[in-house]
Amino acid sequence: MSRVCAVSGKKAMSGNRRSHSLRATRRKWNVNLQKVHMIVDGKPQTVRISARALKTLKAGARTKAAAAPQAEADNA
Repeated sequence: MSRVCAVSGKKAMSGNRRSHSLRATRRKWNVNLQKVHMIVDGKPQTVRISARALKTLKAGARTKAAAAPQAEADNA
């Protein structure tokens, strides 16, 4: 299973490891993937999402939930 975020498509980044003498050897920074249970196309699935994407999704859900009671009050 590849280390790719299902939402944002983030992948591992590559670069150089630097020693004290500044000798460069290749290294890799992996994405912080978390397994999350969510509903996709009406079915519950386990999806691997980066921590940043998960934080963004949760923030969007919070703002929608906070705005819903206010919208109902405006319609009444």
